[in-house]
Amino acid sequence: MDWLLCIAIAVLANSAGIFVDNYISDYYFKGRGAASQKTFFRLIYIITGIICVIAGGVNFGSIPPYIYLIFILSGIGAATAGIFYYKALELTDSTDFGIFAQLSPIFYLLFGWLFLNQTIDIYQLIAFSIIIIAPFLIIMAAKKRSRGLRIKAALYVILNVSIVAFCSIFFVKYHTSELNFVTEIGFLLVGKGIGNAIIILLNPKWKKRYKFVLKSSGKRIYYPFIGTFTLSIINEFAKNLAFVLAPSVALVSAINDSARPIVIFFMGLLFTLLWPKFGREKLKKRTILVHLVATILVVLGIYLIKS
Repeated sequence: MDWLLCIAIAVLANSAGIFVDNYISDYYFKGRGAASQKTFFRLIYIITGIICVIAGGVNFGSIPPYIYLIFILSGIGAATAGIFYYKALELTDSTDFGIFAQLSPIFYLLFGWLFLNQTIDIYQLIAFSIIIIAPFLIIMAAKKRSRGLRIKAALYVILNVSIVAFCSIFFVKYHTSELNFVTEIGFLLVGKGIGNAIIILLNPKWKKRYKFVLKSSGKRIYYPFIGTFTLSIINEFAKNLAFVLAPSVALVSAINDSARPIVIFFMGLLFTLLWPKFGREKLKKRTILVHLVATILVVLGIYLIKS
């Protein structure tokens, strides 16, 4: 499969997942303790991961044990990054999150240079300089009383994407042709499940919050949970396959995370018009204009990266 097609699938799945997660956080958790959703994702990630490991096949005698440990630790790291993901969604909407998240190519570029001996060319530096303007534009366009919240949300997103980038780099570094790709993803998912279990164990108040929301919402909350889990699995497979197939992880990250705000922007408009409860984006002319300008900067950045 072409790595650009993998990125397209990952972007669509991830963008839709952000809207579902934002909906769950605002509608069911009322913007409080959204990270307690990790309670649901403990066992389901472990089970799915084990199924992938069995389906992919594994010969424990041919691969050093530390390779499996690296994939599991990468999953635990990704689960940890999710804490900041949910905290950001408590403070901002999906479209703003998408703009802030485009800072991740900078971390992929840095980690790729540090750990994978990948090079940084002048086009990437110019592209990243242009792309980084967009989050500042979003922050400065906010009213003064809400600017602090957007800055805080941006910092949470930076923590999220930097940890995810670090874990993804090591996934690529220790990818081996001797181990089936599905098996690698399986160990990564097991790690995510273990990570979520550890996080909830260390934060019993989140488990309590989850039980309260579950009791007050009933079984209907499982539908968006299953939806966001399915989207996350699609994103995980497509994104990591792109990392393995592409010539550079920085290039994959740049296109993936820079294209995502474009998709989120139009998804936000569409969902808000057709399903206001789900989209809930601000459709004021000024807000749309600011996000449109930020999106144009992203497109320009992508063009320079691919030049």
